[in-house]
Amino acid sequence: MEKKNIASTVRELITPVADELGYMIWDVEYVKEGADMILRITIDKDGGIDIEDCEKMSRAIDPVIDEADPIETSYRMEVSSPGVERTLSRPEHFEKCLGEKVEVRLYAPVNGQKQIVGTLSGADDKSITVTVGEESVTLAKSAVAKAATVFEWN
Repeated sequence: MEKKNIASTVRELITPVADELGYMIWDVEYVKEGADMILRITIDKDGGIDIEDCEKMSRAIDPVIDEADPIETSYRMEVSSPGVERTLSRPEHFEKCLGEKVEVRLYAPVNGQKQIVGTLSGADDKSITVTVGEESVTLAKSAVAKAATVFEWN
């Protein structure tokens, strides 16, 4: 099974468990890091995630994944929080982060810029809108190389 299909399959398997525990699946990745294969599951909830939440989710999904056995090789599973500066890639990410400060990196310059930092003021299936000062810029999602929230460290 391809890495992307493994991540999608695992997401489908564990979403009901996460829902039951009150968590949102932020992301599922199946990636090679060094010599290891990592199944990285990122969860979120209102008020944030702590180590106990990660442990609770890990214990709840481990038997579900083992029973379905979607991964043929050995791997290490990690359950974590998306953190304060989180990558935005799925429609629900953009929806949840409306009104937050974001950094958007583009594949090609728009108005001479390949990076835009502003407030995420809109999002739909095909585009996002970022407001910088008084000016709003609407970008096709296909033009976005990476989008992430920006945490203001005081």
